[in-house]
Amino acid sequence: MVDTLDSKKRSAASTSLRTLRQQMVERDIAARGVQDPLILEAMSKVPRELFLPMNLREFAYDDSPLPIAGEQTISQPYIVAFMAEALMLKGGEKVLEIGAGSGYAAAVLSEIAANVYTVERLGPLAEKAAATLAELGYDNVHVLHGDGTRGWPEHAPYDAIVVAAGGPQVPESLKAQLKIGGRLVIPVGEDQRCQELVRVVRVSVSEYRSEDIADVRFVPLIGEEGWATARGGIRPQVRPPRGPTYSDDEILVRNLADAAESFPSIEAADLNPLLERIGPARVVLLGEATHGTSEFYRMRERITRDLVVKKGFCFVAVEADWPDAARVDHYVRHFQYPPSEWTAFARFPTWMWRNAEMRDFIGWLRKHNGTVERMQRVAFHGLDLYSLYDSIRSVLNYLDEVDPESAKVARARYGCLTPWQHDPATYGHAALTGSYPTCEAHVVRTLTDLLTKRRAYAEHDGERFLDAEQNARLIANAERYYRIMYYGSRASWNLRDSHMFETLRNLLSFHGQDSKAVVWAHNSHIGNAGATEMAARGEHNLGQLCRKEFGDAAYLIGFGTHSGTVAAASEWNGPLEVKTVRPSLPQSYERLCHGTGLARFTLGLRDRGDLCGPAGLGKERLERAIGVIYRPESEMASHYFRANLPRQFDEYVWFDGSSAVTPLDTAEIKGLPDTYPFGV
Repeated sequence: MVDTLDSKKRSAASTSLRTLRQQMVERDIAARGVQDPLILEAMSKVPRELFLPMNLREFAYDDSPLPIAGEQTISQPYIVAFMAEALMLKGGEKVLEIGAGSGYAAAVLSEIAANVYTVERLGPLAEKAAATLAELGYDNVHVLHGDGTRGWPEHAPYDAIVVAAGGPQVPESLKAQLKIGGRLVIPVGEDQRCQELVRVVRVSVSEYRSEDIADVRFVPLIGEEGWATARGGIRPQVRPPRGPTYSDDEILVRNLADAAESFPSIEAADLNPLLERIGPARVVLLGEATHGTSEFYRMRERITRDLVVKKGFCFVAVEADWPDAARVDHYVRHFQYPPSEWTAFARFPTWMWRNAEMRDFIGWLRKHNGTVERMQRVAFHGLDLYSLYDSIRSVLNYLDEVDPESAKVARARYGCLTPWQHDPATYGHAALTGSYPTCEAHVVRTLTDLLTKRRAYAEHDGERFLDAEQNARLIANAERYYRIMYYGSRASWNLRDSHMFETLRNLLSFHGQDSKAVVWAHNSHIGNAGATEMAARGEHNLGQLCRKEFGDAAYLIGFGTHSGTVAAASEWNGPLEVKTVRPSLPQSYERLCHGTGLARFTLGLRDRGDLCGPAGLGKERLERAIGVIYRPESEMASHYFRANLPRQFDEYVWFDGSSAVTPLDTAEIKGLPDTYPFGV
């Protein structure tokens, strides 16, 4: 009787885990863009829990790395699937894996390949993986204890090679073991903290083609053709050691407290010193350390109001979709022509702009504009490029009015994108794999035609032409973005921020030689990327481009907080949650600011001598960034990066405690195309 009960319990547990495994595949893998049916089927079959220690098996189908023996980790399921798909397997291949770990990824590959050869540097791990794989019947997986950077030449050549650790360069031994036409996928980076996932294809005996496909962070690849040791590397999910504050930091905290300009509340803050530091700047960029903190929105509003009233800034440009912002612009400038027919900011994350704090600012802006002449009204514009299909609709509506014949031609050209309007990311995948031709020529030609008729069209209404031109430009950039975002590499980030910069520059040109702009965007966009680890990944951003273009006439203001609450989701397209922000980590800029004991302050960073020198704030430290997704369970790996604060920003605004924005009730419009952009 006892055996029967135990058997039923085991059967129920097994069924439950199979259900969780299938949910993981649908939620964390397929929903994030992995579409190869061979990969999805393999991930659905392999029991990840059996490759984990008993005490961690309940977490087997969380999309996160988990610790195993030897201070190593089992990779998160999405990364396993993503890298496997990058190998472009068709079935029946011979595959080499470097870094067997628990054996889980090798088991997944073995469901597709004829034979998998996997090399593990650590003897106990190799022995354990071999035993687990044999026990589970994966008899086409062969395990070797050895130096993975040298490969396994006895069984070469291989159709595909995958490396689950990051090296300073691609090992020549591995390249030599590829078949002609074979693919090698490996994380590479001269800085162990910043790596690019690279796919190398062997074109001939001596020729290789390489492409970057994603920004990643892996444990170091140790061996003769990798790193000598793991010392100095940063491992995922590992926090800096907690300990007492160093005496140098104690001195720095005191100096920081002396230099900071504390204020009692946002409304009562004396911003005149800040305005003096801004001086004659033409562009002021206002950041935020999260996309859901009330204090950041309210302080940006307060600063913007003073810039408008006291310094004559003439438009506000935000990290939002152009057509949605245009609807707000019509409202705040009291325009009479019809606004967009859809609800503004109805795409995830709706709370980022549809919140009470933003409503208050929009109300103030409309009231202010009601007191000045039409040509002096402050405009409101969007800089982002995710509104592909809303922008198509806007261009066609405009051309229907001013040039019906051109509208017919544009409608036919944009028709290339119609099959993908509910899932633009699918277009990117289809175009990349060659299963569908790209629409690049069609959308670029439409933009070119529009620009050649600039003079004739602008005579109807300069504001309307600006809207049409910007939407057409957005469509061209968005089409390219969806083609390259599939792999999430630095190219998609750079394209997005370059688009925002070009939009800002076009707006400055349109509004006139003396026009001045306020920009609202996340710290990661408005700070100078050249002063952060983004530079090591080859990424640039809006702030860096503004610094290069405008020099000191661009004033970059960052924001930070220690703890409190934030509006964010746990996963893309997930529901809004009010989450607790964990206290900032030691060795971070946030912990230094918290150490001052000041509830809120502004801090000018230009020309501050020793305070901002290499022994002070100019020493590289951790900095936190929370986007629309917040995962406190992986705080260090998900939300911290390294930066040099005085080079990143001209000013820093601090709130020791902060609270979540108040979202407005809204229903997302069904059928609007969705995107999966960066979390910030």
